[in-house]
Amino acid sequence: MTALAPSPRRLGTTGPEVFPLGLGCMGMSDLYGPADRTESIATLHAALDAGVTLLDTGDFYGMGHNELLIAEALKGRPRENVVLSVKFGALRDPAGNWIGFDGRPQAVKTALAYTLKRLGVDYIDIYRPARLDPVVPVEETVGAIADMVQAGYVRHVGLSEVGADTIRRAAAVHPVSDLQIEYSLISRGIEDGILQTCRDLGIGITAYGVLSRGLISGHYQASGAASDFRAHSPRFQGENVAENLKLVEALRQVAQARGASVAQVAIAWVAAQGADILPLVGARRRDRLTEALGSLDVTLDAAALAAIEAAIPKGAAKGARYAAAQMAMLDSERTGA
Repeated sequence: MTALAPSPRRLGTTGPEVFPLGLGCMGMSDLYGPADRTESIATLHAALDAGVTLLDTGDFYGMGHNELLIAEALKGRPRENVVLSVKFGALRDPAGNWIGFDGRPQAVKTALAYTLKRLGVDYIDIYRPARLDPVVPVEETVGAIADMVQAGYVRHVGLSEVGADTIRRAAAVHPVSDLQIEYSLISRGIEDGILQTCRDLGIGITAYGVLSRGLISGHYQASGAASDFRAHSPRFQGENVAENLKLVEALRQVAQARGASVAQVAIAWVAAQGADILPLVGARRRDRLTEALGSLDVTLDAAALAAIEAAIPKGAAKGARYAAAQMAMLDSERTGA
């Protein structure tokens, strides 16, 4: 008997239909320590072969490396079979330091031109500013993307890590397909207004960090690599990481009772929060991808959801999700967002 294909999810009322898990590709190029290029390409191929359609990247992931990697993986495959979600605007120096954000209309269009060339495609499915530019009105940034939609270089406008007021302002300029934002059992800030705003406006959620950068994957081990930004993340430091891993062990008991892994239950929990939410998994290896795909077979009934809530209550995590300087850049974290 052939297994039924998983039901697709639509990104908002105006966005594309996609496979019910997306693949976040950042870790294949940057920020989590060394990655294996051959394994990265193999993982991308395995994801596409399994039916995954949405690939998420940013032009600043490895300063273009990630887009070039994806382009290599897509060679010989039909363009219409993949949904490319690209973030832009983050500024970095040659040492990889974060030095600001540029959401000016001319910068939007220039960044898009380079992205199209690196990916080897003639349009991007969803184009989104990675953060809100503090000095450029969001209407101008979104207006520039809307110009590129009109010109045929972009299919849909997306947002990332912005609060409710910014979402409303952006949506007044052009329909928004989805908001990309961190959402997991230990990062539930969007439940305090942002999620409802998106639902009111027919905007989907692309949830990244569903395993909290591996912290609640059930597999976490400190890499020790200087290039692994988690070493500077409050949730991964000192007593915080020890307390957070205790939550993972409580979740492990819930998962084992249901014949699933910790990661599968954590991903399934995000998916269970609404059909308008697409979990992004950051698998860099085929075995981790296979495990993540297994979450699609995990059904969480009311009893399971209650057990998960008891294991990891809202607000139980120790430490902020980013260091203070990065938290200050998040419009989604501002009071009243």
